[in-house]
Amino acid sequence: MGPPGAGKGTQAAVLSERLDVPHISTGDLFRDHVGGETALGVEVKRYLDSGKLVPDEITNEMVRERLADSDCNAGFLLDGYPRNVRQAQQLGAMLRELNGELDAEIDVVLELDVPEDELVERLLSRGREDDRESVIRDRQQVYRDETSALLEYYSDRLVTVPAVGSVDDVTARALDALRTRT
Repeated sequence: MGPPGAGKGTQAAVLSERLDVPHISTGDLFRDHVGGETALGVEVKRYLDSGKLVPDEITNEMVRERLADSDCNAGFLLDGYPRNVRQAQQLGAMLRELNGELDAEIDVVLELDVPEDELVERLLSRGREDDRESVIRDRQQVYRDETSALLEYYSDRLVTVPAVGSVDDVTARALDALRTRT
């Protein structure tokens, strides 16, 4: 977890490879289903084309299908999911259903922490037209507002890692933090 610009996608890809577990990105799931024209993909496309958020039920079902794949048996890394407490609760239920265990849950939630001014600089440097400072700061506030309850929900599994420095430095801190929690 982390705000826009924290390096979640970069770290998820690197950590997935280093830990030898699949990297499951909801953005990738959406693209795969839409591109493959699956029933869920048709639903996703309808929402995306109208500029609406994809409902939790559809996102949850895509994640459920992916977690049922055998390559997830030894673990996985989620990127972009869950985004709210309802999804987190559903994820717990999915894991219990898939694993047939009462205590099947997420082991660790890794939060990438970056000072807001650093995030603004990172996002401004991308040069995208919609990356104006006021818009970026608004997105950061929306992230904080929307995820505070989720961070609290996972507080007993939450590990916060400073995500400033080189990709390798952040990865090293993340791996150290994960080793102490698992």
